[in-house]
Amino acid sequence: MPIIPARLEHSADGVPYSSTFDDIYHSADGALGQAQHVFLAGNALPERWQGREHFVILETGFGLGLNFLATWAAWRADPQRCKRLHFVSCELHPFSTEDLARVHARWPQLAAQADALRAQWPALTPGLHRLHLDNDQVTLTLYFGDAREGLAQLLARADAFYLDGFSPARNPELWSARIFHLLARLAAPGATLATWSVAGEVREGLRRAGFEVRKAAGFGGKRQMLCGILANSETRSQTDEQALPARGHALIVGAGLAGCSMAERLAARGWTIELIDQAAGPANGASGNLAGVLRPLPSLDDNRMSRLTRAGTLHGWAHIARLRARGLAVQADACGVLHLARDGAQAAKMQAVVERLGLPASHLSHVDADAAARIAGCTVAAGGWWFAGSGWVQPPSLCAANLAASGQSLHTHFGRKLAQLERQGGLWHAYDDQHRLIAAAPVVILAAGVGVLELDTGMRLPVVSARGQVSLLPAASASPPRVVVCRGGYVSPEIDGLRCAGATFDVDDSEPALRARDHADNLGKLDAMLPGFTHGLDATALRGRVGFRPASPDRLPMIGALPADGTAAPRAELAGLARQAGLHVLSGYGARGLVWTTLAAESLASALCAEPLPLERDLWEALDPGRFLLRPPRPGRTAE
Repeated sequence: MPIIPARLEHSADGVPYSSTFDDIYHSADGALGQAQHVFLAGNALPERWQGREHFVILETGFGLGLNFLATWAAWRADPQRCKRLHFVSCELHPFSTEDLARVHARWPQLAAQADALRAQWPALTPGLHRLHLDNDQVTLTLYFGDAREGLAQLLARADAFYLDGFSPARNPELWSARIFHLLARLAAPGATLATWSVAGEVREGLRRAGFEVRKAAGFGGKRQMLCGILANSETRSQTDEQALPARGHALIVGAGLAGCSMAERLAARGWTIELIDQAAGPANGASGNLAGVLRPLPSLDDNRMSRLTRAGTLHGWAHIARLRARGLAVQADACGVLHLARDGAQAAKMQAVVERLGLPASHLSHVDADAAARIAGCTVAAGGWWFAGSGWVQPPSLCAANLAASGQSLHTHFGRKLAQLERQGGLWHAYDDQHRLIAAAPVVILAAGVGVLELDTGMRLPVVSARGQVSLLPAASASPPRVVVCRGGYVSPEIDGLRCAGATFDVDDSEPALRARDHADNLGKLDAMLPGFTHGLDATALRGRVGFRPASPDRLPMIGALPADGTAAPRAELAGLARQAGLHVLSGYGARGLVWTTLAAESLASALCAEPLPLERDLWEALDPGRFLLRPPRPGRTAE
């Protein structure tokens, strides 16, 4: 369902108030004091996170974000704080950035944290959103939508719970038996909880879900509050904590978008990276194009492809912003993307999608042909979708920025072709074609594009090689179209005197040389989008580039641990599949490498470090490489 933002209202005594639930957002005695007494002290924080690699807090209602800001401030002030703090929260009606700014002004002592939060505040779209704060040491994962759905979809283990919804009488759904049992399922050993509510139905519901609860002294005018701990559960031991793979050593095969993104995400967590590629440098394969498109693919039923491409697009642009904030140059422009309709029937469907999803206009809207022409600055064939916050990215610049961000943690092995992987003594050893050792590490991530097919470990994956030819057209500075335009193919704005048009998608075509007929095909798609645009262009005289992209049968990428041999039992479940120790894959990106790369890397890094995932459970399972063992692809079905 569309996200309906909260409205900033106030009660008669000036406390932020919700007319939807007829309740106030925090105690009239003070929000900050309530956060510190009820939620931090009620969960024995900061003491419980001290000395830990990471600590996970899960909150049932984000509201104004003051519990998060107070927790973040307490973490910063603690010299013995955990190395990484994860805060996960659900919110059905999130506030706009402007309303948050107005209410946060009341707490100047939290200004630094509040400013940083609002600077990364996500688009108000359904699903999970991940914010990286405080040099990647604090991670905020927000679920926008119904908490009953969000908690069921979370992949996390929480050490502490903040139960902070509107009162049980005003918002009973957030204090239901279903919510309490979902919290118990998400609880780590020794997980605690705290809430200001001592209602009888709350105490009994928590007990039935497996928590031991007790009353404690309340805050301000409220005499009592509630504290609890997961019953029959021992506190996580120091040995358990040391066993968490929060910092490690990984060997990444492939220095394209997938491999470079993965290197940066693991380096941000303190891992040591061995990056292997047979080329002399990064982005020499399918990731070497002048420009690619970073935008979502909506659908009427908001299916998994729709949700994944939306999440990948939003996460990708946020990552580019963070890299730029660190002074790293990424050549990209969120100039907007027009996706034109093929015909009248598709135009009607596209408009229906916009109305059904109800997404912010900054993310998705519908425009007619006249409006599309004004946006593009030239004649267009039709109207369609307008993605105002999307645009183009130069993949080599993104790869370079990710490697630069990896810093001293990264060791590159360029010009070394991986020929064999062997596991010995708990380590994967990578050898070249002369059987010389390149590097060794306990974790291997195969991110070599179509090169995964050359390795024995990757042969079970139904990856196909899809040849793509891009045409490079001469372009004057600031000439139209001023935005990316798509329909069957795409064309970029002018970039360094050129524009990209393409691309072809030919499965199992191994020809590396440019072909005039493929340039002609790209020009045909371009002329169908922008009538008359190709006048005077000669397909036989164009420059271009050929790349080979790994594609999967269902068009979704393959992310995660590879199944072990002999696990293809037809009725097995993904959770029950045996996995090859320490062997993971990032592949099957097809023509959407830019859309998948950043979110895929963050997801796999989170899984490797036993952290909350940035993807919902059903989406993560949809990307599992083992899905094809359980549900073999139909013969002849390809990725596009």
